[in-house]
Amino acid sequence: MNQPNAADKPFKRLLLTGAAGNLGRQLRGALAQWADVVRLSDIAPLDDAASHEEVSAVDLADRDKVMQLVEGVDAIVHLGGISIDAPFDDLIEANIRGTYNLYEAARRYGVKRIVFASSNHAIGFHPVTEVLDADSPMRPDSLYGVTKCFGESLSRYYFDRFGIETVCLRIGSSFEEPKNPRMLVTYLSYRDFIELVRCSLFTNRVGHAVVYGASDNPVKWWDNAKAGFIGFNPQDSSTQFNGLFPVTAPSAERDDPAQRFQGGAFVLGEPMERKR
Repeated sequence: MNQPNAADKPFKRLLLTGAAGNLGRQLRGALAQWADVVRLSDIAPLDDAASHEEVSAVDLADRDKVMQLVEGVDAIVHLGGISIDAPFDDLIEANIRGTYNLYEAARRYGVKRIVFASSNHAIGFHPVTEVLDADSPMRPDSLYGVTKCFGESLSRYYFDRFGIETVCLRIGSSFEEPKNPRMLVTYLSYRDFIELVRCSLFTNRVGHAVVYGASDNPVKWWDNAKAGFIGFNPQDSSTQFNGLFPVTAPSAERDDPAQRFQGGAFVLGEPMERKR
């Protein structure tokens, strides 16, 4: 992965929301190589700030606090919000109102690039027999997925109306290793996730782009050809985990919706223990 030299960091200040989460923790160190100052935000506890960091405990549903949070930043990586299916009243505050507040603050302060953590659950009701691209219709598999569809549509509006560029990352399953057979298809290594964010920040022009976040896995449900201009070339693969799950023949449960649709257990209203 090519990184800018410390002497020519292209950003003065980057904002990372959701910095205390699984992916926020992975990304935090990389951002230090790309910006003089990294502003970190979450409602969950964060580790002490390093010399190049600013730490803020901000509820994204609090518009005034979000306005303060965004002032003075060059670009935003938005990982904040609820990352599993949840009661809709909670999702409204964190994922809908919070995302709106962030984009409105970006408009007010002239931020022109946002990397938005969308999710594969925005398209989870497509069957596993389809290969999707950036133009495939949204088919959310849960209310959580609905909020990610909202975020993608909101970012499209803010680009068309105000020129704020966004890369929507339809993140697959980004953990140290897959937790079930489905994740052998949706697996996104931490290294590939960081590279995906780097490409999304450093590509000169992105407009409004949709990119699927998956490593170079042998079975593919998603085609990133229409987002090829950002230069994301995953280096890892789920093949290293092939032995985790025994190979079985189709059973009487082969018509189980959790196996027929890309969203897995989310289509049943029974989300997995963790996001993706």
